[in-house]
Amino acid sequence: MTLKNNVQLIVYPDSLGGDLAELHYVLRRYLSRAIGGVHLLPFYPSSADRGFAPLTYDEVDPVFGTWRDIDLIGKEFDLIIDFMVNHISMQSVYFQDYFEKGADSEFADMFLSFNKLSPDGEISKAELAKVYTRKPRPPYTIIQRADGSKEKVWCTFDYEQIDLDWESPKTREVMRRYLIQLSRTRAKMIRMDAFAYSTVKIGTSCFFLEPQVWQLLQWLQDFVSPFGVEILPEVHEHYSYHQKISSRGYWTYDFSLPMLVLHTLYHHTSRLLKQWLAICPRKQITTLDTHDGIGVVDVLDLFSPEEIQRTLDGLDEKGANTRKIFSGPEYRNLDIYQVNCTYYSALACNDDSYLAARAIQFFSPGIPQVYYVGLLAGENDIELAQQTKNGRDVNRHNYTLDEIAVEIQKPVVQRLLRLMEFRSTCRAFDGRFAIEDAPDDQIKLSWTQLPHRAVLHIDLRTYTTRIAYYDEEKEAMAEFLA
Repeated sequence: MTLKNNVQLIVYPDSLGGDLAELHYVLRRYLSRAIGGVHLLPFYPSSADRGFAPLTYDEVDPVFGTWRDIDLIGKEFDLIIDFMVNHISMQSVYFQDYFEKGADSEFADMFLSFNKLSPDGEISKAELAKVYTRKPRPPYTIIQRADGSKEKVWCTFDYEQIDLDWESPKTREVMRRYLIQLSRTRAKMIRMDAFAYSTVKIGTSCFFLEPQVWQLLQWLQDFVSPFGVEILPEVHEHYSYHQKISSRGYWTYDFSLPMLVLHTLYHHTSRLLKQWLAICPRKQITTLDTHDGIGVVDVLDLFSPEEIQRTLDGLDEKGANTRKIFSGPEYRNLDIYQVNCTYYSALACNDDSYLAARAIQFFSPGIPQVYYVGLLAGENDIELAQQTKNGRDVNRHNYTLDEIAVEIQKPVVQRLLRLMEFRSTCRAFDGRFAIEDAPDDQIKLSWTQLPHRAVLHIDLRTYTTRIAYYDEEKEAMAEFLA
């Protein structure tokens, strides 16, 4: 395995400090023992969605820094970077050439014009209604050229994010070069963002179509694996998709864990969480918080509809009702299936509950990632979300170096850093995972890699979190409260 089995940090290039150089300083100054890896969110020139509408993968946006800055971070930490499989920016040279020249553009075949998708250039409302989207609108945009002609082009997400046609040789030619270039950086893993939306066939959901999706993933992997780079397919949907991905040998995400942990802590029961931990993939990345939101669709069939609603009601109560405020039509959200809230606010800013949540994450199978706002136990940034009218910005506060110096000293953050350091240095986590017997209002998890053994015990009513560490070779034991 190329990735170290240590805690990783999810961070924008300008969210801990103003650029990559300041981020590197923060990593070295405060986090060198707590983390082993960094998922660096998109740092490419982009026209929208905070980096997720890339113009090119050849450049680092000069606002953030240079490739040297990326290289220096990658020398010290396992680096994960993003590749947006589904789309490229409307402002990219490829789409702008197509916009100007139409069918005469050398890049015309990269895009999904309705003229390509349908013999008469039209797709019925009934067929469009079958398409799985995350926005309450049809999956296309209408462009109008200088001569007045109009054309419908497939566009699943933001209007600045134009879908790519992966059946096109030109798309594969352009993207192959980018993949090889990115794989030659110090990245150990490339996250394949929104790849499940890249299989387009009219009359279907256009989402995770088999066998096309497996052919695409194999193609992507083929161009990064010679450089020792692994891929991380990203999909927010029913947990069975992650089990399928894992069964093929790929890394996957545990996006079910955030809601399961909230349910566990809100209602003081470990039943559903233990059921999931018994069957969840082992080769996975775990999260509680990300740059998006707290996923709801990911726990369908792991929860009953009544249990999901009960947990959402608890989140409304504890998380300052942000779900109803910032998921409304006046806020520009990428999708409507996630809750906009920091994880600390979702737990009513209760330090003990928050540390219990992180301990569960760190003892769950997989490599844990901590989002930068969660690292600093950040609360909902209501002011920023109201200013930008983007609901997700409630969980996207940018911290200056002066702010970080203050926030890092909070008792809850110091406790979290200690827990992260334990997870990143304890060798028991390279061994066997077990769910130990415990009453329903408690949870007990263990990892054993002889002679090392680590045991987590949480009282779900008081949120008291104890961790015992054994070194059987030295006949030594240590215990601490998280």
